[in-house]
Amino acid sequence: MPFQNKNGLRFYQFDIFSETVINAVFTRDGGVSPAPWNSLNLSISVGDDPAHVTENRTRAFDALGRNLASLHDAHLVHGVDIIYADTPRPANQPIQKADILFTDNPEVSLFMRYADCVPLLFHDPKQNVIGLAHAGWMGTVKGVAEVAIKAMLEKYNCKPEDIVAGIGPSISIDHYEVGEDVASQFREKYADDAEKVLQNHDGKTYLDLWRANVIQLQKSGVEHIQVSGLCTACHLGDWFSHRAEKGKTGRFGVLMALKKA
Repeated sequence: MPFQNKNGLRFYQFDIFSETVINAVFTRDGGVSPAPWNSLNLSISVGDDPAHVTENRTRAFDALGRNLASLHDAHLVHGVDIIYADTPRPANQPIQKADILFTDNPEVSLFMRYADCVPLLFHDPKQNVIGLAHAGWMGTVKGVAEVAIKAMLEKYNCKPEDIVAGIGPSISIDHYEVGEDVASQFREKYADDAEKVLQNHDGKTYLDLWRANVIQLQKSGVEHIQVSGLCTACHLGDWFSHRAEKGKTGRFGVLMALKKA
C-alpha cells in the first residue's frame, strides 16, 4: 500500500500523479486532538478546540514541506460550485462555500476535509493544473466529477485524455446503505448504469460512490483513474467515518499542491 510516514504522521499518496504534484491523504494518526476527534483532526467545524486543529494542520503541512499560509480551502456544502484559487486564502478572509477547488499556482496548497465522502483529486500535467473535489452522495448525484472536468476544459484548456484522477479513501458500498429517496435519484441520474452503482441485499439498497464517480469521469473522457479502494468505515484506525462513528468524530485532510520550479 502506498502509505508514507513522516514526522509521526501517516498518510496515503497516489502514485498515478507525476513528480510535479505533492499529494497526501492524512490518516487520523499523529495529532493532538482528544477523543472523539483523536488525533489528527483537521476540521474546525466538529467541536474540537481550534488550537488543536491549528497544531494538527501545521504538522500536516510541515510533513509535506508546505507552509500553512499557502492554504486555500472551502466550506463544503455538498454542491458543485467552484473556487479558482489563484492565491492562498488570506487568514482573515471568510471561507467560501464550494466543493471544487482548482489552482495552477505552485504557491497555493489546496486543502479539503472528509469523513466518508469521496475525495477526488485531479491533475493535468500538460497544463500544470491541479484540483480537489468533495463527492458525497449529493455532490455525486449532482455530477460534481463531471462539473470539475468540464471546468478544467473551459478554464485551463485541458483535454480529458490528459487529465489524471484519483479517488481517495471513503465509505465503500459494503457500509453505505441508502434509502429509496437516494436510490431513486441515482437511478434517474445513471439510467442504464444504475445497476453498476446500486446493489440490493436482504431488502436493503447499497450505493457504490467509487463506481459512480468513475463512471462520471470515464464519460467525461478521463482515461487515467486510480481508486484507492480504502473504506473509511472499515478502517477506523486510519480514518474518521461519520457513519461508522455516528457523527461523533473528526475529519481527515487531503492536501494537493504543485511543486515549485
